[in-house]
Amino acid sequence: MKKAISVAVAGAVLGSAGASAHVPEAEWAAFKKEYAALVDRVNALSAENEQLKAATAGMALVTVDDLEATNAEIATLKKENEATDWAEKVKWQGDFRYRYEEIDDGGSDRERHRIRARAALIAQAAENVEVGLGLATGGDDPVSTNQTLGGGGSTKDIKLDLAYFKWKPNNFWLSGGKVKNPYYKPAKSALIWDDDLRPEGIFAGWDGDLFFVNSSYIHINSDSKDGLDEAIWGAQVGTKLGPFTVAAGYLDIPTAGLPAIYDDDFFGNASEIKDGEEVYRYDYELVTIGADASFNVGNLPLGIYADFVQNQDADDNDQGYIVGAKLGSANKQGTWQLQYQWQSLEADATFALVTDSDFMGGGTDGEGHKISAAYALIDKWTLGFTYFDGDKCFDDIKCDSRGYDRLMIDTKFKY
Repeated sequence: MKKAISVAVAGAVLGSAGASAHVPEAEWAAFKKEYAALVDRVNALSAENEQLKAATAGMALVTVDDLEATNAEIATLKKENEATDWAEKVKWQGDFRYRYEEIDDGGSDRERHRIRARAALIAQAAENVEVGLGLATGGDDPVSTNQTLGGGGSTKDIKLDLAYFKWKPNNFWLSGGKVKNPYYKPAKSALIWDDDLRPEGIFAGWDGDLFFVNSSYIHINSDSKDGLDEAIWGAQVGTKLGPFTVAAGYLDIPTAGLPAIYDDDFFGNASEIKDGEEVYRYDYELVTIGADASFNVGNLPLGIYADFVQNQDADDNDQGYIVGAKLGSANKQGTWQLQYQWQSLEADATFALVTDSDFMGGGTDGEGHKISAAYALIDKWTLGFTYFDGDKCFDDIKCDSRGYDRLMIDTKFKY
């Protein structure tokens, strides 16, 4: 090809040689120079063309059929991704605990082994909308999901632990159903609310940078068929200022005149006989305030906290409080924590049914020490103990004070 182009150009030049006699010699010399440059350019282009042929020799041509096959594969992958998209919107979470405990309740000794297992399925149903369903071991007790081992290996109960929706379009949130307690509790204080309690009703709040608000309408009974449609109204406001968090609230629990709500027991609250039936003596109109603060001591976190409650409706025995401190945090392999608190809870300071089920055997009318420690064997697996030492029924006017000791050794797993 290169030779053909050169010959053609040369022929054209020679063919016109006859006319060169009529062209000045200077112009003819310039023309020959331009001709030589043109030949060099043709040769260079020819060389580039040969290089391109060599570079593309092993490449297959893309055909229309190839493009259609590729588009079909992309469409299939898109459908498969849409079919499995739900898995990205759903997550499992839960925990398992094995516990050994010894209890000395004023001379009555007891040992037992217990388990607690909880699992919840949390789904992102729509933008800003969460729906949850959870199960847990245990029976009907509203403040315990523990299951005592034994019974010849009998099967154990599984109950509904969570069933709720939560909508959070911005800082505002709204939820309903059987939920995790939304109220702020300093250092997870169980002075008013047991950790296992899942209140049932409608809840709303606001989570801001400095301020937060929680409110509730919690059912005691929701069916008016038998005239039992009582509910707990409550609200709490708080602020976060650096390491400090402080919150105050009010709860209205209308129990006066009602019979025992669970297990025919008042769990320390005052009762009286009316029309031949034992009923609650007081309502529980609770004023609450709690605070905690977190600092570092060397490389260890240190938390101090306090919680207080007072019942406006009771005549006496109407106050309760907790003060405590926690050093360290057993949340990663090799980390540990120590915690101490003092608690005093008079008989009618709060609604006894929903308070801590472990402290002094549960309910109200007790005071004493709580000491605990934990160590993280690996991430999400801890080994620890909790020890209670105090008195149940410490009000001598109501009953004889008796000592109460309880040791719990736990191993816990989270997932």
